[in-house]
Amino acid sequence: MSENLVLDLSMQFAIDVVNLCETLKGKSVLTNQLLRSGTSIGANIHEANYASSKADFIAKMQIALKECHETEYWLKLFVKTNIIAEEIFAKLSNDSGKIRRILISSINTTKAIYNISWTHHFRFFLCNVSNCFFKIGEYKRKSQRR
Repeated sequence: MSENLVLDLSMQFAIDVVNLCETLKGKSVLTNQLLRSGTSIGANIHEANYASSKADFIAKMQIALKECHETEYWLKLFVKTNIIAEEIFAKLSNDSGKIRRILISSINTTKAIYNISWTHHFRFFLCNVSNCFFKIGEYKRKSQRR
């Protein structure tokens, strides 16, 4: 495994989903939905690694999380309608759960760091604005004395 665990897990998960969908030839509409959502998880995680900002990173990871939830829905539907065996469902569901938990943790951690950073910048901005208003008020008072 490389340095990016969630990217590696999502790539292997996408490969497993593609291989599963290749074996399910008679259910093209449903299979298409599983294929799209199951492969989209890793694509969005990959894209998040090249995000232009922390907000963009969070947005991409949240899309990956939504795709993960959608994939879990399709897997549950497939097992309940006997399209896939319970063993296949258990493995893919477990893998999806690992990815989901990592995504949630990454999103929450990034949001916490982003909020701390934003709060710091906002306080700095307010201090500068307050200081600026104080200096303007001081300047007006001095000029009114003349």
